[in-house]
Amino acid sequence: MGGSSLNKPELIIHGKRTDGREFGELRKFRIKAGIVKNADGSAYLEWGNNRIIAAVYGPREAMPKHSSDPAKAVIKCRYAMAPFSSLSEHGRSGPNRRATEISKVIKEVFENVVLTQEFPGSEIAIFIEILQGDGGTRAAGITAASVALAAAGIPMKDLPFAVSAGRIKDKMVLDLNMIEDNYSDSDMPLAVSPRNNEILLLQMDGGLTKDDLMKGINMVVESGKKITEAQRHALKEMYADSGENGV
Repeated sequence: MGGSSLNKPELIIHGKRTDGREFGELRKFRIKAGIVKNADGSAYLEWGNNRIIAAVYGPREAMPKHSSDPAKAVIKCRYAMAPFSSLSEHGRSGPNRRATEISKVIKEVFENVVLTQEFPGSEIAIFIEILQGDGGTRAAGITAASVALAAAGIPMKDLPFAVSAGRIKDKMVLDLNMIEDNYSDSDMPLAVSPRNNEILLLQMDGGLTKDDLMKGINMVVESGKKITEAQRHALKEMYADSGENGV
């Protein structure tokens, strides 16, 4: 979110967003599970112009050993944008402050849903690689990582999803792309547990009124029906393909 008000582009033209979507419309997306063969679980997600791979390893012996917890599994998460993923990342290598912060919040999301007490002394490592970024990558990364964890057979209370809502002038919109993220008046990524609509992550850049906040949350929860269906379909497809291949 941000940018000079003098150079701020029009984000709503003739009652629609610049990419032609309605205010409450998700970008097109597709999910495929089990695409990294040497991972315990994995997923590939196309979400608008985002391209994301999530891979999960574990439960396995915690390394280094002093990082282990004798009462439960330790969750580790690495979110990273490839150097070629966007113009802003061009030429960068290694983690930066933003990637470290996003890794931390994603880790906290899954600490609330993974049944870590079933694997004492172990670690579960989640890797999220942004191959191409166009806004909403942390939310898309959470959505992909949920599928990867389920594909690894790791027990969870639920299959969380995430998507952002935001305000452009006086309109609340769903699933902001990069230009909307950069120039909107507010951006709010949320992660939700669909079984009971518990909010697992809520971050906000910019301000919202109470009414706008509730409208944004409701838009995200409603969109979750479609996202959850796609997550479950990806897992069913993976198991169907495994059966056909005799695995």
